[in-house]
Amino acid sequence: MTIKTRVKPVRLVVCFTSFLAMLVPCTALCFEELNGDWSLKLESGTPAWMSIRDVNQEPTVKLRLYVGPDGPHRDVTYKDGRLNFALRQNKKATGTKVVSVELKEGQLDGVIKSTSKEGVVQRDRFTGTKIPPLPARAPDLSKVRFGRPISLFNGRDLTGWRPHESDKINGWSVQDGMIVNETPKTDFSATGAYANLRTDAVFDDFWLHIEFMVEENRNSGVYLRGMYEAQVVDRDSRMQGIQGVGAIFGSIPPRTNAGKKGGEWQTYDITLFDRHVTVVLNGVKVIDNQPITGPTAGAIFTNPMQAGPIYLQGDHTAVRYRDIYLAPVITDEER
Repeated sequence: MTIKTRVKPVRLVVCFTSFLAMLVPCTALCFEELNGDWSLKLESGTPAWMSIRDVNQEPTVKLRLYVGPDGPHRDVTYKDGRLNFALRQNKKATGTKVVSVELKEGQLDGVIKSTSKEGVVQRDRFTGTKIPPLPARAPDLSKVRFGRPISLFNGRDLTGWRPHESDKINGWSVQDGMIVNETPKTDFSATGAYANLRTDAVFDDFWLHIEFMVEENRNSGVYLRGMYEAQVVDRDSRMQGIQGVGAIFGSIPPRTNAGKKGGEWQTYDITLFDRHVTVVLNGVKVIDNQPITGPTAGAIFTNPMQAGPIYLQGDHTAVRYRDIYLAPVITDEER
């Protein structure tokens, strides 16, 4: 008697695929795992975010340390499972910063080596949490439901708010039903001696209403969930377009300048949902349901999958805010 056997094709496919994987260089496989966006946690506590992409078979890296430039950075190499690159810094920087990062047991592990002009070396180690890719399409906002608006400012005192930096001067107070920041600073440099202000509470997605007033040639910013800055300047500021009023600073320009003159009250109505933002400035829709690819400069939170505060820039110039309301998005579980 002859016994016929038959090999199942699916098994051959599995075995052949496994064999091919053994032939693929580890470099390619490991780099694929690094590919994407990362929220970083530095030992120093500096907020940071990194994006790694394969562009034309070359690694391209962006990384921002708080307010610094995000790149793309220089001298990027990938060897023996480690990605190495030099940070592009502001023109005033005198030292160098070199980053080395790898995956260890599925976790991001890295170090930033800073060398001063005098040769002093400091190391700031970090880990990273991978951020899921942006949604493939914009959300249908007609299907989004919001809860009852919550007043974030009672008009009397700063209950529910606190300075973000304990080692800086607190210029914030309440005057005549307004949150007022008083600082002698008049330039547009990135940071200063005065503290920023944040809500105690943190929020997921929402609709936000906030009114602001800045004098001519002054600036501040409203950070959504501590990550994305809606720019606060006057209509005629030298900061225009992607840095002007109505912009998500450095990321999304407004389609028109709907700002008002310095010294006049202005209104933001902003919807943040599924990493897409809609900005209505003084009743004019200037950004319509656009994706935000990453935290903007000055972000204190860098993981969009976590809740974050409403955060007001105070280390810039004098500014006033009033009538701050937030309506949280209602999830399916909460309906």
